[in-house]
Amino acid sequence: MTETSSNPEKFVIWEQRWHPLREEWVLYTSHRGGRPWIGDTHQTGAELIPAYDPDCALCPGNKRVRGENPSYAGVYGFTNDLPCFSVEGVLPTGGDEFYQTRAASGTAEVVCYSPDHSKTFVDLSDEECADVVALWTDRYRELGARDDVDHVLIFENKGSLVGTSNPHPHCQIYAGNMIYGFTEREVTSARRHHEHEGDFIGQEILRRELAGPRIIAENADFVACVPWFARYAYEVYILPRRQLASLVELSLSEQSALGLMIREVTTRYDNLWQMPMPYVMAIHQAPTDGQDYRFYPFHVEFHPPLRKPDILKYLAGPEIGGGSMTNESNPDEKAAELKAVSPVHYKKTSPVDDVNSHG
Repeated sequence: MTETSSNPEKFVIWEQRWHPLREEWVLYTSHRGGRPWIGDTHQTGAELIPAYDPDCALCPGNKRVRGENPSYAGVYGFTNDLPCFSVEGVLPTGGDEFYQTRAASGTAEVVCYSPDHSKTFVDLSDEECADVVALWTDRYRELGARDDVDHVLIFENKGSLVGTSNPHPHCQIYAGNMIYGFTEREVTSARRHHEHEGDFIGQEILRRELAGPRIIAENADFVACVPWFARYAYEVYILPRRQLASLVELSLSEQSALGLMIREVTTRYDNLWQMPMPYVMAIHQAPTDGQDYRFYPFHVEFHPPLRKPDILKYLAGPEIGGGSMTNESNPDEKAAELKAVSPVHYKKTSPVDDVNSHG
């Protein structure tokens, strides 16, 4: 039983909190989280997914829109058949000083975590987790060195609720001449903090989270938390214990530790309601346009769209119309829920283990 069951006012907050990285206010209305709901609901329940799907464009040996996959055995990356950035130097359409245009140059790639169509990140072995992070690091380094790439965005969309078109375990890499908006804001806030305070904004967030109740998992190199300024109910940040600006600064041991932390966070997500948790994961790291970004706060963000097992967090009037996020929960409470579940995936827990874990 959660603490809110015996004391419903315990976790109620009704305030605005400043998001130090994005430099915006987030409105908290946790008293509205349990309001009566007769709107759309999400059908819960795990779908049976085969280890190989002959119609999947990401499975080994299968044909894609352009080309064919080899019979790969581990992590595998390739250039997206339908990239969002052009590698052919296509000129933009006409514009002027007010309606400006520019070429969208660069490339996009797909990274398959495993040849097994049925797996997600929670199913990867220690070695497979490390291999994924190692490939991310190599791609960031190589793509970021290109003259037409100013930013490398690595992200995973998991689940149909966030628009995933293929359940095969994979992520994408967008590398182009556009620095994405949230990264631009984080560059500005991190630079200002470094100039004014003389330290690093990511490490300040880490210090504050380590002193609070929102840590859900940690290892020697990384800490996972529901941040004080979370925009979604079960939003999680993975923060490095030392100042890092990008993946290329990770040691081999830190690469492994990051992979294990991502696996633990996604495992805790699944264990929360014993179902595959949908989310958007984004790796936030320094742009690659040649400027000095030593102050940038490398971190990993998870944004799950569900606030209950069958209810989405809809972006509606305040978010889309007003432009500011409303969070109908308290980060302390949601962190407690994620921390309370087992770090061992529910599908791997035997009935005996489950009884023992609950005393």
